[in-house]
Amino acid sequence: MLSSESSPALKVALLTAGRDHPYAFGIATALMARGLSLDIIGGDDLDLPQWRGISHVRFLNLRGDVSEAVSLWKKVSRVLVYYMRLLRYALTSRADVFHILWNNKFETFDRVPLMLYYKFLGKRTVLTVHNVNARERDANDSWFNRVTLRIQYKLADHLFVHTNRMKTELIQQFEVSPHRISVIPFGINNAVPQTELVPHEARRRLGISDRERVLLFFGNIAPYKGLEYLIEAFRLVMDHGKEYRLIIAGRPKNCDEYWGDIRALLERHPYRDHILQRIEFIPDSETEVYFKAADAVVLPYRHIFQSGVLSLGYSMGLPVIATDVGALRDDILENETGFICMPSNTEELANAITTYFASDLYRCLNERRKNIQEFARRRYSWDVVGGITVSVYRALVKECF
Repeated sequence: MLSSESSPALKVALLTAGRDHPYAFGIATALMARGLSLDIIGGDDLDLPQWRGISHVRFLNLRGDVSEAVSLWKKVSRVLVYYMRLLRYALTSRADVFHILWNNKFETFDRVPLMLYYKFLGKRTVLTVHNVNARERDANDSWFNRVTLRIQYKLADHLFVHTNRMKTELIQQFEVSPHRISVIPFGINNAVPQTELVPHEARRRLGISDRERVLLFFGNIAPYKGLEYLIEAFRLVMDHGKEYRLIIAGRPKNCDEYWGDIRALLERHPYRDHILQRIEFIPDSETEVYFKAADAVVLPYRHIFQSGVLSLGYSMGLPVIATDVGALRDDILENETGFICMPSNTEELANAITTYFASDLYRCLNERRKNIQEFARRRYSWDVVGGITVSVYRALVKECF
C-alpha cells in the first residue's frame, strides 16, 4: 500500500531522448520506487522487462532504433518520425510534469519551439543539465548556441545539476534564479550487472596476468577527456621497468581528427604491446570485466563537471586517479578512494599513477574495495536523487493550484 506521499496521483513523463541508458535506468527506477505514475519515453535500448507489469508505469518506445550503422537518410527519417510521435504524445498526455533528461538530435528545436509547445500545453517542465554548455567544453561554442541555451534555461520551470559549480555557472553565465536550481548527485550506474566475477577471472578473460598493474580508461573518447596525456604518462611509468598494462575501452564520439591523432600516438608508442585496445561500444553485460580486471580507473580529463565513470568505478570498489577539473576533487578522498593531479600535464599524471601504486590503498586494495563501494552508495544514492526530484515535482504542481 502506497503512502500518501508516494501516491500515484502525480503523473510524470520522463523524456530520455533514447540516450544515456544508465542514467535513464537509474532515475526511472528511483521514481518507480516512490510510486509515481510514470511514463518513460525512450528507445529500443531502454525497452526492458523492469517496466512491465507495474500498474503505475508505462514504457513508450517512441524513439526506436538509435544505432549508428544506418544511412544518413535513415537517421534523419527516424528522428523526424520520433518528433512526430513526441508531439502527438505531448498533446494527449495527462502528465503533470515533463522531465527532460536529454535534448533530442535537433537541439535548437528542443531548446526553443519544443519548450514553447510544452508551455502552450500547460506542462510543467524540468530539465536535468548534465553539461551547462557542452559546446564550450568542446571548443566550438557560438553566440547562437548560447542564446538558445539561455532560452531553454529560462523556459524550464526547474533545473537539476550535479555540482555546486554547475549551479554557479548557470547563475552567473545564464542568469538563472538560484531558487530554480537543485543540486542532485550523479546517481551510481545501477544498469551494469555485477556478478561474483573476481579480478583473477576478469584478467584471464582479457589475457592479462595477475602480476601486471592495470590502468583503465573507459567510456567515450573525445578531446576534452585528455586520453593523449594518459598515453604519454603510461610511457613515463613504463620507463621505470615495472609491469603495467593500460586498457582503453570505449569508442570515439564525433571526433574523427582527434581519434586519428590518438591512433597515430598509439601506433608509435614504444610500449604499445602493453596497451589493450577495445575501441568499440562496451555493452553493460561486458563492462564489469574491464573494471574487475583493473587496479585503478584513470580520468585524465581536461574539462568536465562530473563523471559517471568515477561513480561506476567506485561501485565496483575501484580507486580513481583523476585530474583536478570540475568537481572531481570533491569526489575523491586522497589515499582512500584515489588520487588527484593537475590537468593537461603528463608528468603530473605519471607521478599520480606512481604514487598510487606505492600507496597503502593499492597494497591493501582487496580490503579497501568494500570501503570504496560503501562510499559510493552513500554519495551517489539514487534514493537521495529520487527524494529531491519528487519534492521538486510536487512543489511545481502545487504552484498550479
